[in-house]
Amino acid sequence: MAFDPEKDQVLQKWRCEETGLVISINQYGDGDPKLQIGPRVFVKKDGTESQRKAGRLSLEDLLWFYELIDDVRDELMGLIKPA
Repeated sequence: MAFDPEKDQVLQKWRCEETGLVISINQYGDGDPKLQIGPRVFVKKDGTESQRKAGRLSLEDLLWFYELIDDVRDELMGLIKPA
């Protein structure tokens, strides 16, 4: 089965303004929502936005993620259907 972009949904998204790191909760089709770390979004010199892989996280990335991890957990738990 090929990937269908129309089935891929971003349910919630957070972005660190300092580093451009994006954390999101995504769901593909009827699958369980899952946490995605990355990409990293940045503004090029010409003013357009671009993306790259998150790669390794800096201490600044980690501290930002640590501050919102409880919100991310609560959001994800609210989206997962009971078994």
